[in-house]
Amino acid sequence: MKVSILGCGWLGLPLAKKLIEQGHVVRGSTTRAEKLSELRQAGIEPLWLQLSPEPKGIGWDYLLDTEVLVVNIPPRLAHTGATFHPAQIEHLATLLKNSSVQRVIYVSSTSVYADDNRTAVEDDVITPEQAAAPALVEAERIIQEVGKTWLVLRCGGLMGYERIPAKYVSGKKNLTTGHLPVNYLHRDDAIGIIETFLSSPNEAWNQTYNVVSPQHPTRREVYLGSCEPFGYIPPTFEDDASAPYKLISSERLQTHLPYSFLYPNPLDFYYAL
Repeated sequence: MKVSILGCGWLGLPLAKKLIEQGHVVRGSTTRAEKLSELRQAGIEPLWLQLSPEPKGIGWDYLLDTEVLVVNIPPRLAHTGATFHPAQIEHLATLLKNSSVQRVIYVSSTSVYADDNRTAVEDDVITPEQAAAPALVEAERIIQEVGKTWLVLRCGGLMGYERIPAKYVSGKKNLTTGHLPVNYLHRDDAIGIIETFLSSPNEAWNQTYNVVSPQHPTRREVYLGSCEPFGYIPPTFEDDASAPYKLISSERLQTHLPYSFLYPNPLDFYYAL
């Protein structure tokens, strides 16, 4: 099938490569003109496009002449404010309504859930008012109402390859969150899950899914486990029993999708410098 990926970054580029291996025709966008040659060499039909928040660049009609659109653009809420990302998606929705796109996958985040010391399921956050990140849920709503078959994938913390947990805490002292559970997702599983949805019947679509590894070891276990293999300095811990947490359930995903996680336990994630 024809698949377009809006945002060929850390997840989108390897996703595109995997889909090409499977025989799909892939068009992909980047906001960096210097990256176009890299996309072309990977077999992707490349386009330089931006949502800032209005569409910029030449080739939007070509990108949207596709069966499936994967929307994988970082919201950057801390840098752009709460209204920018929903405005991006609103402009995109206007283009989508008049396009031949049949199905849309929106890559969202488990950051929509607050740290409220419990297990979070999809129906806990349906409206922006219920969310810790209202702008993301507003963007989800826009995608759901665009008139296409849709998926919202609330992905956990994407890890794997050079994204090594220990890298971000090497040598730090007295971390107070070591006892909290992680809600991680290996990049290979994110790609495998999207690929599996593409071949799934529409009955599995028009749903919001939490996409996280089924197991939730503590941050202490994950940090320390990824220190020694790569030479990072182990952090020290001073756990604070009052530190809030969340544990993200992926039960709905595991019920609806015939997919077996490559890395169900974050302690077993594959990393490479």
